[in-house]
Formats: sequence, C-alpha cells, structure tokens
Amino acid sequence: MGNGAEDAGPPVGSSPPPPLEWKFSQVFGERAAGEEVQEVDIISAIEFDKSGDHLATGDRGGRVVLFERTDVRNLGSRKDLEAQDYPISRHPEFRYKTEFQSHEPEFDYLKSLEIEEKINKIKWCQAANHVLFLLSTNDKTIKYWKVQEKKVKKISEMNVDASQAVQNDNIASSSTISPRGYLPNGGCPERPHGQLNNDLSMPPGGFPSLRLPVVTSQETSLIARCRRTYAHAHDYHINSISNNSDGETFISADDLRINLWNLEISNQSFNIVDVKPANMEDLTEVITSAEFHPTHCNMLAYSSSKGSIRLIDLRQSALCDNHSKMFEEHEAPGSRSFFTEIIASISDVKFAKDGRHILSRDYMTLKLWDINMESGPVATFQVHEYLRPKLCDLYENDSIFDKFDCCLSGDGLHVATGSYSNLFRVFGCIPGSNEATTLEASKNPMRRQVQTPSRPAKSLGSFARVVRRGAESPGVEANGNSYDFTTKLLHLAWHPTESSIACAAMNSLYMYSA
Repeated sequence: MGNGAEDAGPPVGSSPPPPLEWKFSQVFGERAAGEEVQEVDIISAIEFDKSGDHLATGDRGGRVVLFERTDVRNLGSRKDLEAQDYPISRHPEFRYKTEFQSHEPEFDYLKSLEIEEKINKIKWCQAANHVLFLLSTNDKTIKYWKVQEKKVKKISEMNVDASQAVQNDNIASSSTISPRGYLPNGGCPERPHGQLNNDLSMPPGGFPSLRLPVVTSQETSLIARCRRTYAHAHDYHINSISNNSDGETFISADDLRINLWNLEISNQSFNIVDVKPANMEDLTEVITSAEFHPTHCNMLAYSSSKGSIRLIDLRQSALCDNHSKMFEEHEAPGSRSFFTEIIASISDVKFAKDGRHILSRDYMTLKLWDINMESGPVATFQVHEYLRPKLCDLYENDSIFDKFDCCLSGDGLHVATGSYSNLFRVFGCIPGSNEATTLEASKNPMRRQVQTPSRPAKSLGSFARVVRRGAESPGVEANGNSYDFTTKLLHLAWHPTESSIACAAMNSLYMYSA
C-alpha cells in the first residue's frame, strides 16, 4: 500500500489534482473550555439534502435541528452565475433554521425494555413547493416529518385614533374598548339582537376617526408536523434507513432484517431480507448498514459484521435472501487473531453518486469497491493504523465497537471518515494520489499537521515512512504520544456538490471547506 490507496480509484485522470487545502468555515454549539457536555446534546446523526442547501442533525435527546444555506441567496441563482461564468469562491455558509422534538423516550412493556430517544439516522426526502420532508429514526420507530413555513397574521386592535378625535373630555375615557368582550381575529361574543354594547359610549356627534381592525404584519414561523409514524416492524435496533430513487419507498434495517416501506403507508411493510437462523445459536453475522442505489430503484447494498457487502436486486424475488453480488476481502493466511472478526465489522456503507462505487468503513480502514469487481476493494485507506498495537486496550474499554461514518465527495474524487481525538481523515482516491490529510474538529483544523520533532533523529525515518504510506496522523499519535479515546468523531457528511464537510464533535457541529 504505497500511497494510502491501492490500485485503481473511481475517475481516471492524467495526473492527480493537488491536495485540498481545508479551512475552518463555521461552528454551531461550540463549547467553552472545561464546559461539561450533557449526554442529550451529543450529536448522533448528520445529513445534507440532495441540493446541499439544507443540513439536518439529530442528537441523543431525540431532537432534530435544521440549518439552511444563506450564501446562495445573496449571490443570485446558480443558473445566472453559470451563464456569467462567475466563479463562486465563497465557501457554503449556513444558519440555524429550526428544531423540533422528533422522538421521546418510550418503554416496551412486553419486553420490559426502555427505548431511548436518540436519533440513529436522518434521511431527506424529495422537497415540494418549498416544503421540506425528512425521515428520522431511533432504535424502534421511524417518523416522516413535514417542515413548512406558516404565515401568522397579526390584527391591530380596534380603537379610536385619539390624535384626530374630537376635542372632548369624554373621548379619552370612552374611546378605550375593554378587551374582555372581544374574541381573537375581531370576533364578538353572542348577545341578544338590539342590545347595545355598554363598553363603548358614543360622544355627541360620534367619532370623526375610527380605526377598524387591519392585518398589520404576517410573520412566518416554521412548523414541523409528523405526517407518518412507522412502528412495530423491528424486533432489533434499527441501524439504517435509506430512501429510494423512486421517491415513494424506503428501507429500514436492523441486525437481522431489512424492511421495505411505502412513504404513504405506515401500517404495512414488506420484509425483503431476513438473515435470522431457525436456531439463534447458529447466528454468525448480523446486518450493520444498508443503502439503496442512488439511481437504480431495484438495487440496494447491505453490509455485515463479517466485513462483507451484499448487493441485492429486488426484481429477483420477494425475499432477497440470495444476493446478486458479494464483496469481501479475503484475509491473508496466518494473519488471523482474536480481534480479526471484530475489526472487520463494517459500520457504514455509502454509494458514490455515480452508483458505480461503494465506500465501506470498518474499524481500521476505509475501502472503496467497484460493483463490477467482487474479488476485492479497488482502494484501501488506513485510517489509524497506529492503534493496531492497542487493540487489547480498545477491546477492554469497548472503543473497538465504535461505529464510524464514512462519506464521499460529490465528484467521487475524495473520501472521508472520523477517528479519535476529534480527528478526521480525508483521502484522495484517484490512481497515483497520495493525498491523506488529517484534520482536527476545531477552529484550527490543520494544527495536527505541524509538528516539531521531540525525538532523536533516528526516529524520523519511521516517521517519514508513516507519512508516505498515508496511514496515520502525521502527528502526535504516529509518534507514540497520547491520544484521547473519549473524544471520537463518529459522524460526518460531505456536501453533495462542493468541497465542504460537516462533522460532529460531541455537541458541536463544525464545518470546513476547501
């Protein structure tokens, strides 16, 4: 593995482009030094919509927070800019839009099981007429949300304009209407016909100026409404949801089953994959992640705890227990250890935008697969190889079971994933590229890149080899210094059209652009 990536990558070019230069863009919810983070505030899911103009995050408290892009509006429409051949040099800027409580803690009385409110996944659905739709799920229940702007009308009070009233001493006292006799929006309580209102006494000659109720302003407020709830379909914890390119259906996956839903039908789903054996003692692997193909509505991929990815075709049969293709890397003879199967478990799979490649993340590596080549990955990227001697410690503190997300750039030229000490890695996946950047989720993302050698010169040889391999952080960890397993960057997402990454460090959302 000479350059951090093996063999072929997705698009073939004459020479690899220069590495991306990442800069800090924005942070939401930045915590002060020493500030204690509440468990419910920790971000557990991140997702851009297809346009890249909206971003959603979910947290362990069951809340969904939406952000919207602001810089596109300021610059005019994209079509106008393309017509002028005007380069957009500004990085994407987002602002807080709204938030809502998606899930509440529940209790399953039949199984005596507490169901936590933590958001496991968020997926955007097709927007329509400036109305946003999205799916969110916790361990058991999926919800379909509609978020739209509602105009709230404000009515001015009906009273007399005193400045233009007749100069009469009685006017000041008689022109104020008691509010108790009136209802919202100008309604009045019922009273017998012909009975006068005692709250208003008319001065002689009447009022020359009477202000009637008028709509003074129309404020807009965002309303989130749950349109559907898809419940009672999973015996085990839901680890994935993915919407189909047909815009009508989506899948949900737990450890042993994948179900197919119609967005409009919440009381019925179809079980399309079932890996549960007749005897649970025979269980050897579980489903860890699943995703629909971006353009073919009949194809989906799911990964397993044994490190394999299966591609299935819904046209073959109603129950897709037999896969169309299976992608797995065979281990080298003699390399098996106690940890081999644990670290081979895939935590996340993502299709590239073109649908030709699949990116997978296991504990130690990122792998890029070509769906036309089942024999092995076309590229392998080592994320934190320096942790391999520490696997025993990682097993004892349960860190070895952490599930890291992965993501691809919209053009398929780069991949990214998280690591410990709030670090994340960005790799170039063009043949010949040795791009392997380590960034920290902070306002100074590149500070881990600059190191002063604190060891004798003889150690610099191994340090240079590390950098060439693109295998680890060219910094503290590679030199054997301390690293923090408690601060882990599990969740991140790549903007669909630009070089911009959003990542979650505890309760803070950091955004970077290149």
